[in-house]
Amino acid sequence: MFESNTAKEPVLLRKEETPVLNINGAVEKPKTNKQLKGFLLAITGATLWGVSGTFGQFLFQQRNVNVEWLITVRMLISGTILLLYAYATNKRQTMSIWKHKRNALQLVIFGISGMVAVQYTYFAAIKHSNAATATILQFAGPVLIAIYLALKHKKLPNALELLAIMLAVLGTFLLVTHGDIGKLSISKMAFFMGIASAFALAIYTLQPVKLLSKYDSTIVVGWGMLIGGVAFSFIHAPWKVEGIWDGYSLVSAAFIVIFGTLIAFYTYLTAVKLIGGQKSSLLASAEPLSAAVLSVLWLNVPFHVIDWIGSLCIISTVFILSRTGK
Repeated sequence: MFESNTAKEPVLLRKEETPVLNINGAVEKPKTNKQLKGFLLAITGATLWGVSGTFGQFLFQQRNVNVEWLITVRMLISGTILLLYAYATNKRQTMSIWKHKRNALQLVIFGISGMVAVQYTYFAAIKHSNAATATILQFAGPVLIAIYLALKHKKLPNALELLAIMLAVLGTFLLVTHGDIGKLSISKMAFFMGIASAFALAIYTLQPVKLLSKYDSTIVVGWGMLIGGVAFSFIHAPWKVEGIWDGYSLVSAAFIVIFGTLIAFYTYLTAVKLIGGQKSSLLASAEPLSAAVLSVLWLNVPFHVIDWIGSLCIISTVFILSRTGK
């Protein structure tokens, strides 16, 4: 999932980052592993997201766990823990977000139209296809954002943006049809949910921009998850547990909530602060790749050469769009 907008915070020089002058009077760059740390954290967060999708596929298809139940529990637990962390580190801002009606309304809209939508469509696409296909289709989201921004600013896409759009369309076509326009290689529901998840990702990324410019992302996402979890409880109550539950089921569910949500979110957002959103978004391509590899090796999902070609077409759009500037 992309978390490219974080609250602006003052940049403070740590002791080990104090500028040092060389013999020529020029400022030497501090010797720090900040870049390496940021790269590793971004890859870790993205990989955990991809792996959690594969664990979700295992729960849905081999343990008959209800999709709606998993989404509800995931958002309730993760949202609560994120808010506890936010409250411990920034008590004032965690609660003040509710003092302004406009912010409160935007937060509720984000929790329902953003958080719930992106969670449900993604996991539903996994249930009806596989983690690899669902994750890669969702990666078309940045292209939809580029199209939306072009329409909003009444400006035609530039050459790189057009190339990204064409590659996204080609990649999606290859992934869902295997080159045969007359049939789908996945079910219609899987295709619908996969494309819907890309649209949901675009909304999820764009809708809370103003909130993220005022408040820390942990606060915004934490409240969004909790609101989404409470709202989705009316669809499927968290105490109505279904499916086959054994050690593998418990480990998979725990991984999705703890590693695939909390730790993945924390590591990725930390990476954004260390190396910026652009580089972090590029490294987020580890998410569909990890989902694809694990699906093939663990769950024996058939992934053909044409699937890899389609996947690379879609993933490459992130690299292309990163070169189009702000």
